[in-house]
Amino acid sequence: MDFGALYDFLFNTFAGLGCLVGLGLVISVLACVIMERRTRKQFVDREPDEDDWSFFDDDEDEGKD
Repeated sequence: MDFGALYDFLFNTFAGLGCLVGLGLVISVLACVIMERRTRKQFVDREPDEDDWSFFDDDEDEGKD
């Protein structure tokens, strides 16, 4: 497969555009996961405030009323 055929597939077909969008999403999610891990390692000694939130602490807030 030469460059012309690859270019034609990626930018002139629906399947190629779908591949580009999917690849962009995968790369974005991978970059977000890597940056989140680095941030958590850097700020591991920081105590949480009452304004902090997490996806995983919903069970703790149910009994506080």
